Order: sequence, then C-alpha cells, then structure tokens
Amino acid sequence: MDAPPEMGCGLKSLVLLLAAVVSAQATTFYVTLSGLGGEPDYVQRFKMWAEDIDGSLKRAGGDTNNVITLAAPTREQIRARLGEVARQAKPDDALVVMLIGHGTFDGTDYKFNIPGPDITGAELASLLDRVPATRQLVVNMTSSSGGSIPFLQKKNRIVISATKAGTEKNATVFARYWAEALRDPAADADKNDSVSALEAFHFAQRKTAESFDSQKRLATEHAVLEDTGKGEGEREPNNENGEGKLAAAFPVVRLGANAAAARDPAKRPLLEKKDQIEQAIDKLKYDKAAIPADQYRQQLQALLLELARTQEALDQK
Repeated sequence: MDAPPEMGCGLKSLVLLLAAVVSAQATTFYVTLSGLGGEPDYVQRFKMWAEDIDGSLKRAGGDTNNVITLAAPTREQIRARLGEVARQAKPDDALVVMLIGHGTFDGTDYKFNIPGPDITGAELASLLDRVPATRQLVVNMTSSSGGSIPFLQKKNRIVISATKAGTEKNATVFARYWAEALRDPAADADKNDSVSALEAFHFAQRKTAESFDSQKRLATEHAVLEDTGKGEGEREPNNENGEGKLAAAFPVVRLGANAAAARDPAKRPLLEKKDQIEQAIDKLKYDKAAIPADQYRQQLQALLLELARTQEALDQK
C-alpha cells in the first residue's frame, strides 16, 4: 500500500508525518458541571443527565481519572478543578467542559447558577484561558446559554450552546439529547466508532427539535455552534458560514471497537494515530470547495491509504 509515484513530495511528507505520529499520547480532560436545579424535578433531571454523560465517558476507554463530574459545585470548587487541569494539561491535550442546569442573562452578563455566588461567563472564560490545552470544547446546555458565547469564544475553542441567545430563558432539554449522543451509535454519522462534537451537536439539535414537535409545543431553545472565535454561532454550521470545521475534527467519545481498543495499552498509540488521520480527513472534506479538485483527490488518497495501513495494524494487534 505504498504511496503512488504521481504523488508530490508534499503529500509524501504528509504521509510520513502521519506515520510518525507523536509517541506521547494526547490526553483529553473532561469536566462536567451540574448546577442548581431549584425544583425537585430539575434537580433529578440535571443529576440524571450528568450521570449519563459521566457513564458514557468512563466507558469510552480513556483514563477515568481525567473524567470529573461536579454536582452543584461552588465557584471555589470550579476554580480548583479547572486549576488542577491547568497544571496537568499540555498544549497537545484537549479539554471538554460541559455545563448542565440553569443560566441567566441580564443583557450584559451571563451567569451559571450554582450554590453561593453564581459564576459568570467572563470568569469561566478566564479559567479556561489558563488551561494550556490548545483544543477546547465548551458545551453550555443551560437556559440563556447563548449569552455566554461572546465571553467563551476564542481561537481553537468550540462553543456549543443550547440557546441561540441569552433571551431564550426557559429551562432547556438539550442536555438530555447531548447525553444520548455520547452513547447512541446513531449519533456516529460516519460510522467510525467515534462521535465528534459536530456529530453530537447535530444529533442533540435534531432530537431537541423533535421533542418539541412531538409535544406540539413552540420551541423555546435553538442550539448553535461557534468555532471560529468570532460570530454569534450558527444553527446550521457549514463551510459557507465558516462554522463547524474544528467541531468536525474534535472526537468527544469513542464507541464500539474504538472504545475497546482504548482500553488496551498495546493498541492505544495506533488508535491515537487513527484518530489524527480521521481528523485530517474531516478537515480536508470541510475545505473541499477551496481546494483544486486534483489536489483534493491526491490528499484524500494519501490520507485514506495511511488510514487503511493504520487500521490493518490495529486489527493485527
């Protein structure tokens, strides 16, 4: 399965680079924050959704020490946990922060409802900025979460919010379906045993809309995604509006064979390499319209060849 002779030097270098994937595995840190429910019904819902997410992440085969769920945390506890991640994380690592609960927006400030003083969007952003991990995903599933986007958005950070603006103040159900996306193979649209941030977003967004339709209720929440570091977020991220490129190449959770391989120390380096190649393919497909057709085909062929080699080696382990 050698690279074809017509492949340019640049593409050969690409294949060699992918073949020599970093020896040290990148780590993904997960922090799920479940805020105050206020009423018993919401307390139960938030607890159930947070536990659902926690279980999916721990079954995905990664280091469970890096999966932390905090129920009704105080500002000090949030600061402490993100401070620990900041001390442990390296630039090649990734961070996923998920917020479940109630949020408020007064036209100026977004706040996440927790015991004691609420934590603001600006403070959360400041804490995340201190984490060296250059790849970051924030999934804010609270009411009024759209009001947090201007604070949280940053280059190389994906921000998903359950509402398109701070003015959508009703309690949300997006978290229920985001949790479902992290365990349901149907969310894995490209069937590669990995659910990306974009796949999970589309799945949860669709399920949320269907839940309102089935109850014949007017939708009071409209999830959006922002990953360019600017803009208000898009309900339909695509290469025309420029949103979704980072999210498409950001794996949130592994399923099936990938989860099993992640639990095998002998397979983990190859799995990490496979992830990186698949991410490169996702980015290339996103940029297809901006690349000459022959160059696109050559680059895609190079990546697919290397992916096949890696999968073969993984299967033989």
